[in-house]
Amino acid sequence: MPAPAFSASIVTFLPEPGLFGAALASLATAIVEARRRGALGEAQVFVIDNGPERERGAIESALAAWPSQAGSIELIAGHGNVGYGRANNLALARAASEAHLIMNPDVELETAAIAEALAALAEHPEVGLVAPAAYDEGGRLLYLCKRYPSVWVLFLRSFAPERLRRRHARVLDEYEMRDVIGERFVSGVPLASGCFMLARTMLLERLGGFDPRFFMYFEDYDLSVRMGRESLVAYVPRARIVHHGGGASRKGPRHVAWFMASAWRFFARHGWRVS
Repeated sequence: MPAPAFSASIVTFLPEPGLFGAALASLATAIVEARRRGALGEAQVFVIDNGPERERGAIESALAAWPSQAGSIELIAGHGNVGYGRANNLALARAASEAHLIMNPDVELETAAIAEALAALAEHPEVGLVAPAAYDEGGRLLYLCKRYPSVWVLFLRSFAPERLRRRHARVLDEYEMRDVIGERFVSGVPLASGCFMLARTMLLERLGGFDPRFFMYFEDYDLSVRMGRESLVAYVPRARIVHHGGGASRKGPRHVAWFMASAWRFFARHGWRVS
């Protein structure tokens, strides 16, 4: 049986050159390792740039360093800032693969990350989407898999002062699935982070990819809920990444506005929980 074809999409908007270069290099290394293990065959990578053309030099330089043994790489650009979900869907429309990876430009993959994620899909036919074990730069586990949120939980996690978060640590720990996320495989995860999602391409296509009405934030939660109606979302601890990310409240008022608008859309579509 031939190894499955693989594709990946990375959406950029004025990425930090060092982080983006490291993300691409780690992706190439992980693809080569997965191919060495026989976990994947052909590989396509799409970089979808939502930024202005005049700022594209660093992206093009990083793409020029892409090694041929990691498969093909293509830049999709010129469409303007259409949002994270809609931009990812541009790549999904071109993907000819069995498994498709969605990843952020501020993520670094461990060498075996793709091979382990693909192995989980192969071993668990009921699983449609894989979430990794994510760590910060200091090696601390990031709890990116979540249970369904309430408005109160989102306020605590994103905007509340540290003292208030400490008072409600139990509620936040439950939301972040700290009781089950660790060193073991977990299936039936309600919500996965869009910083790294490896999914069966056919299922992604059937669902229409991301809902383009989410410009930024909650498009990954919306996709997780819809994915969970047709398959399982699984946490795979042996697929490891480093995520150099930040919350909406630390990115300025525009991001806060996007966050709140997307949260409203998510709850209106899937059901409100206040506390």
